Amino acid sequence: MLHISVGYTFSTEPTAGTQLDNPLFDTLAAIHRSGSVTQAAQDLDLSYRHVWGLIRKWETQLGASLVVWHRGKRARLSGFGEKLLFAEQRVKARALPELENLRAGMEREFALAFDPGAHVLSLQASHDLALSELKDFMARTAKLHLNLQFRSSMESLAALSRGDCLLAGFHVSEERAPGTLAQKAFKKLLKPGKHKLINFVTRQQGLMVAARNPKRIGGIADLKRGDIRFVNRQPGSGTRLEIDQWLQQEGIAPAAVTGYDTTESTHLAVAAAIASGAADAGIGIQAAAARFGLDFIPLAREQYYFVCLKETLESPAVIRLRELLQEKHWQDAIGNLPGYDTAATGEVVALSKAMPWYAFRKPKA
Repeated sequence: MLHISVGYTFSTEPTAGTQLDNPLFDTLAAIHRSGSVTQAAQDLDLSYRHVWGLIRKWETQLGASLVVWHRGKRARLSGFGEKLLFAEQRVKARALPELENLRAGMEREFALAFDPGAHVLSLQASHDLALSELKDFMARTAKLHLNLQFRSSMESLAALSRGDCLLAGFHVSEERAPGTLAQKAFKKLLKPGKHKLINFVTRQQGLMVAARNPKRIGGIADLKRGDIRFVNRQPGSGTRLEIDQWLQQEGIAPAAVTGYDTTESTHLAVAAAIASGAADAGIGIQAAAARFGLDFIPLAREQYYFVCLKETLESPAVIRLRELLQEKHWQDAIGNLPGYDTAATGEVVALSKAMPWYAFRKPKA
């Protein structure tokens, strides 16, 4: 039986997110991607002989073949090797947000231990690939510590209401007609005059399917097909609201979707499930599909917002955050992520303007 141990290290420089790297899986991923042990060795900056030595050592330790190779043909992972690689990718996609939360909590406590006057900005937010980048950018550029905790959109807004954080992060589709499920969910948690919105990013949401789309999936209507296995998002997430809204618009009952009750908690976990062959389709952001080499079918653009209390908007930490969001270096970095747009990043938006379901009765003349 295999056992896992997890540790952590100190660094004076911000790292690019939480790492769960292992030489075995780095090697398997490189061979799977390139179809060549020679190319995998070059990608890993290792010698061909060293990579083969590692593979043989792991095969002996695990008692099974990992790589299949015949002279004149491309190297490929064995069935066991593929199964092992995809299992690691799925587990890592599920675990990384929780590890990010753990890392954020530890960094906050250590930051206060070294400097009681350290500026800490607490944010609970729906998972997004750009948020970890923002955390490290803030620490590197402004020495401003972002205490980032990943939660669902609903949980994040509830935490803001309880006073557990200064900022909450959530996303909503550009389709915000009155009467939508988004209105029913967000209207009771957000109050005009009390809350202010800060534009973070605009991103593309859509259907993620296997590379080259072997099932010929064209849109939401295909989810009711008996040969399509769907992987859903967890209740309370902003993406789950959008999924249920799209199914409702297509007249599809949840019970008619195979896999509707199978859920993952992040875009990356959904993408990993599809890449591993455990599902045929799921909803997620374009950047997650690109990371796993999946095909992507755009469905909607959505705006990701930070929300805070009106009086918090002029606090030094939030003012500095808005300044950082409008810096060209930050916007260029996020612009390289597929499906992201930073055109309005950092701008403050009135809640009544962003959400059209807030209507106010005009006073009588």
